[in-house]
Amino acid sequence: MAKLIYVTNVSLDGYIEDEHGRFDWTPPDDDYFAFVTDLVRPMGTYLYGRRLYESMAVWETEPALAARSKLTADFADVWQTAAKIVYSTTLDTTLTARTRLDRSFDPTSVRAIKASATSDLTIGGAHLAAQAFQAGLIDECHLLIHPILTGGGKPGLPSGTRLGLELLSTRRFSNGVAYLHYRVST
Repeated sequence: MAKLIYVTNVSLDGYIEDEHGRFDWTPPDDDYFAFVTDLVRPMGTYLYGRRLYESMAVWETEPALAARSKLTADFADVWQTAAKIVYSTTLDTTLTARTRLDRSFDPTSVRAIKASATSDLTIGGAHLAAQAFQAGLIDECHLLIHPILTGGGKPGLPSGTRLGLELLSTRRFSNGVAYLHYRVST
């Protein structure tokens, strides 16, 4: 069975965006960017909430972004190769190829996707990930903790859900980011 993996950038105080919806405090350096690309490279399917999907779709809809460097071209290729499922009640259509729109998050459907997938899946978007955590679907967390306090905003991890985590690996980047890789304990 494939794993469902939560990958997210988070501030030291636990937020994926500040109180104004900004996440401009997460600019990567080359080493960090290459690491993230390699982290998501083996993922066959990305499960996204609407807002995260819209911010990531630029990797397909804006070719100039990929043309900036070999690193951005590689990430764009990895992103475009994966299948995407977007959960949204407000989108009428998707902007990218290999993308399916679902109106609501259904844990039973995600379990079936995990059971039939030939490669791991990643989930992104705090609200969507919270639903997956609550349904017991998340197998691993990859947290990229940035050296900033935002003072508030959108939490990266759900409240009201208690889970044991086993630390599998860590890494420190020159830009001050700390990477923590956890397995969800069963």
